[in-house]
Amino acid sequence: MAIADIDFLVCPGWKGGDPGIWYERWVEKLPHAQRVEQADFETPTLSHWVEQIETHIAACERPVVLIGHSLGALTIAHMADRLADQPVIAAFLVTPPELAGKSTIGHLLTGFEPLPTAPLPVPSFLVGSRTDPYASYSFTEGCAHAWGSELVDAGDAGHINVDSGHGPWPEGLLRLGVLLKRARG
Repeated sequence: MAIADIDFLVCPGWKGGDPGIWYERWVEKLPHAQRVEQADFETPTLSHWVEQIETHIAACERPVVLIGHSLGALTIAHMADRLADQPVIAAFLVTPPELAGKSTIGHLLTGFEPLPTAPLPVPSFLVGSRTDPYASYSFTEGCAHAWGSELVDAGDAGHINVDSGHGPWPEGLLRLGVLLKRARG
């Protein structure tokens, strides 16, 4: 299966991300890639976010790879039990936030707890940073274990956003390629 035979759905996090962030560039670069727009990026509701992702999946014409950043990644994890019935073949999750503990934004994001613990029914990578201001690395390790995702240690990478210098993020695109090979196998 070639990249042109896949629909990529990019699920941004809280506030929708900054201009120039890596996943915006991926939407421009990858064929059949689109950003999942949410009705409310400022005061998100889990059920609405899940519904919007499912609506986008239903409109896809090819097998789907979900790409989630921050709260988008956490939303995808909340969908684990629903993905088995969808044409989703892989999930690429980046820096999900720890809504309790280290997080400085957890009190602003309600309805996303408790933390999902069901494994994803598709191959998945969870990219974590040792210096993410919104999650401890041990939290990220626990998420990868619970979700059945392969943990990718990005090292000292902040939240893997524009503020941490991740505009293009070519290393992430290479990792996505590795995940696609696994999903095709």
